[in-house]
Amino acid sequence: MYSVNVRDHFMIAHSFRGEAFGPAQRVHGATSVVALALRRPELDADGVVVDIARAADRLREVLSPLNLRNLDADPAFAGRNTTTEFMARVVFDRVTARIAAGALGPHAHGLASMRVCLHESHVAWAAYEAAL
Repeated sequence: MYSVNVRDHFMIAHSFRGEAFGPAQRVHGATSVVALALRRPELDADGVVVDIARAADRLREVLSPLNLRNLDADPAFAGRNTTTEFMARVVFDRVTARIAAGALGPHAHGLASMRVCLHESHVAWAAYEAAL
């Protein structure tokens, strides 16, 4: 399986509900480094998985509305704990929507799967991956 990988980051504020989260129940900040992996079993006729610059641009577009925001105030996340795992799926779904809309161009035909990994620190991360 071939892959193209791009990274970016976003900074947020949020809090969690539930005693399991201890001090993180209070509003706190987080910076997540996001790694996006796009995969396909064979390279296309041009010898690529997908246009890497377009992949980087689409990831930046997806992260931009989240950056420097308090997720607790975003109606899209009302009633949800915006954990690292949850946000990996949010980013996955938003990138998938852009792929479906053709925003990655003709090279995106044939993509088999995608993985979104959010690194919340140098020692901890969470990911979501699925077939496309």
